[in-house]
Amino acid sequence: MIDLKDLKTRKAEIEANIRNRFMNVDLDAVIALQEQKNALQTKIEALRSQRNRNAAKMKSPISPEERTALIEEGKTLKEAIADEEKKLSECEQQFRIESHKIPNYAHPDAPVGKEDKDSLETERCGTIPHFSFQPKDHVQIGEDLDLIDFDTATKVTGPKFYYLKNEAVILELALTRYAIDILIKKGFTPVITPDIAKEEILEGIGFNPRGNESNIYALEETGTCLVGTAEITLGGSLASTVIEEEKLPLMLAGLSHCFRREAGAAGQYSKGLYRVHQFSKVEMFVFCKPEESDALHKMLLETEKEIFSGLEIPFRVVDTCTGDLGAPAYRKFDLEAWMPGRGENGGFGEITSTSNCTDYQSRRLNIKYKTADGKKEYVHMLNGTAVAVSRAMIALLENFQQADGSVLIPEKLRPYTGFDRIPAKCRK
Repeated sequence: MIDLKDLKTRKAEIEANIRNRFMNVDLDAVIALQEQKNALQTKIEALRSQRNRNAAKMKSPISPEERTALIEEGKTLKEAIADEEKKLSECEQQFRIESHKIPNYAHPDAPVGKEDKDSLETERCGTIPHFSFQPKDHVQIGEDLDLIDFDTATKVTGPKFYYLKNEAVILELALTRYAIDILIKKGFTPVITPDIAKEEILEGIGFNPRGNESNIYALEETGTCLVGTAEITLGGSLASTVIEEEKLPLMLAGLSHCFRREAGAAGQYSKGLYRVHQFSKVEMFVFCKPEESDALHKMLLETEKEIFSGLEIPFRVVDTCTGDLGAPAYRKFDLEAWMPGRGENGGFGEITSTSNCTDYQSRRLNIKYKTADGKKEYVHMLNGTAVAVSRAMIALLENFQQADGSVLIPEKLRPYTGFDRIPAKCRK
């Protein structure tokens, strides 16, 4: 969340930011709740002071009549304090709910807009392949080469799940290790995270664990959820922690399964591996001092570019518009890979994103660092996808398909796969 002390002093700026993000937040109602909460706290403190004075009088020499009156007054004060504390608890709960709807501030250079088309392409890398044949999409390639089985997964689990088979299994493991090796060289600590987190951790990171619009699988009657990304478990790992300044920046590389309901996701580009309910991902996560976060955000983006340039996959970099940032992000960049099987003539599809969430998440999770002079300040928190395996596999299969039906393996990935090509299969 933002610093709630700024609700009045930066009201116009906050309202403009809410409009630019096309979000629905009643800021006046939030401020009214804040004032009500403060008034109740003041009233309770006054009542407690009165009760303390009453108790002090009881210890001094007084007449029986005065003692009886003080006892009755004490009972009345106790009841009044209990009533006001109940009102305060209800007010605080409502204030928490409403104030958490306020998004992070957006970077002044973030493009203002509502949809993908309003985002700004800033760079293109790699060469889009030109085929002497009609390229297939990854679904057809996966079927022809016996790599991906959607039908069996639908029968066993449901739609938008899949089995990986044969060389695709090795390819998933290779992509994971390739990304982790790059991150280790850059100073990231590798971590395999749990696939489940408490609801309060998800809320702290900025995910909505409940409701029809939630993208999260909640585990009934447990207060926990399946994670949609290791961002949740990596960020939550230091909840209510004070980090020593010399340990910053702290950079983690988390490997996890990711589970997403993909509620409402449909359309021609959601088929196959592009939008699935479960996939594996290597996630980058950084805790740092505020003055470091802009430079580290650029580092995360450069790392994503290095990973996919090494895989020889053509992509473009997109500066995400305000309406597509999500509440926690101050600024976000996406990498969109060229996918030859996307539509009739190919197209770009998102494969990674990296976000600077400044202190929005750390305030909700209470993560601070101690400065050299002993002050405690909120850290900045950043995240970025190193590789989301399912989407990286789409790009590899489609960009490296050959006329004979085989698929080449990028040179830098071959030490991890042990083969340089997925051979064509004889169709029965």
